Amino acid sequence: MKEIVECLRVKNYLFKKLVMIDTKALQTRKKIAVYEGVDFESNYAAIFSLKQKSRFLRKDADVIELLYDRLKVLQDHNYKKKILLYDMPFCSKAQKQMKEAGWRLINAAV
Repeated sequence: MKEIVECLRVKNYLFKKLVMIDTKALQTRKKIAVYEGVDFESNYAAIFSLKQKSRFLRKDADVIELLYDRLKVLQDHNYKKKILLYDMPFCSKAQKQMKEAGWRLINAAV
């Protein structure tokens, strides 16, 4: 969790509370870490951290959106910010789709 907090701090995303969500509750077997954060203005953020060797494609963007919808139902909350921390090459079409859906993309490799 320390590296995620550090990566978010570099991009000026500070949270007073950061809680990890169990991925089994989201009914996924994907190797992804999901966090719920509350910033200093009491805005909630959904933070997804994904590391994989292969390129992030449009089908992966659809899976992330599905997981986000499940998270909203599970937590019974609508999030103000959606953040994806990634550490892999990104397909330009998937990147465009994610940005249009309101996601903030942060490269964790930098």
